[in-house]
Amino acid sequence: MPDSPTITLGDITAAQARIAGTVDRTPLVRATSLGQAIGCELWLKCENLQVARAFKARGAHNAVFALDDAAAANGVATHSSGNHGAALALAASRRSIPAHIVVPADANPTKRALIESFGAHIVLCEPTLEARESRLAEVVADTGARFVHPYEDPLVMAGQGTVGLEILEELSPDVVVVPLGGGGLLAGIAVACDALAPSTQVLGAEPAGAADGLAGFTSGQRVASHTPHTVADGLRTTVGRPNFELIRGLVDGILVADDDEILAAVAGLEAATGGPVEPSGAVAVAAIARSPERFAGRTVVAVITGGNVAG
Repeated sequence: MPDSPTITLGDITAAQARIAGTVDRTPLVRATSLGQAIGCELWLKCENLQVARAFKARGAHNAVFALDDAAAANGVATHSSGNHGAALALAASRRSIPAHIVVPADANPTKRALIESFGAHIVLCEPTLEARESRLAEVVADTGARFVHPYEDPLVMAGQGTVGLEILEELSPDVVVVPLGGGGLLAGIAVACDALAPSTQVLGAEPAGAADGLAGFTSGQRVASHTPHTVADGLRTTVGRPNFELIRGLVDGILVADDDEILAAVAGLEAATGGPVEPSGAVAVAAIARSPERFAGRTVVAVITGGNVAG
């Protein structure tokens, strides 16, 4: 357990109560054919069917609706490659407050259009973390908006952790495999499992071309900056500071999959989940399929994080 956890089970259960009725309880479905091919009992937590088509809706709604009226008056702001921005824009629109989203110029056009559809003000920047943060600081200074970090904000992490609560309310898995980008979802699920099902292993999964999480987990030192090369656009960011501390203390390992494996997983997941699956959302299944011996005979949940595909 980390020395100073940034969120607790109580934060996650409070988030679950706060966002009830604003986000969906997504299906947990058994993927019989995929599981047989891998040699495990495979279940899919279908966050690609969530509102705004990604798990990010959970953390964004928790953060927005936790603000008091004074704090919310000037709106909210963030930087995002797409899904968090769309989720925050939706949550802000539901609370009738402004949303300012800093978006990298190479962002998925489908995700950018979704952000715009919820009425947010988009500000473009270069596709680096440094550029995102610099432009966001200008936006916050100009507008007075409240910054909601895509993955380091404790309210966001707690909201994402509700995915773990829902899994454990329906199933007692041996392993839960979670895509890893900034680490909000992985950290939140790890906290929930550590408190409620400590025998359940929690593993991260990330693209081989954006494996800063694995490098940091192996060395014990967070990778502060890296240059990702992956089709999984939602996982191109760096693991956050508080997220890394929770992951290092609570997660059992980090797996990787290359882009060809990720795209192969995408092809088989649409029918299994009943909706589109973006590459970032398929990385957990790709990583499981890459190491079938690790999961043989076990009950495994793969979190399918999003379904915002370019079109």
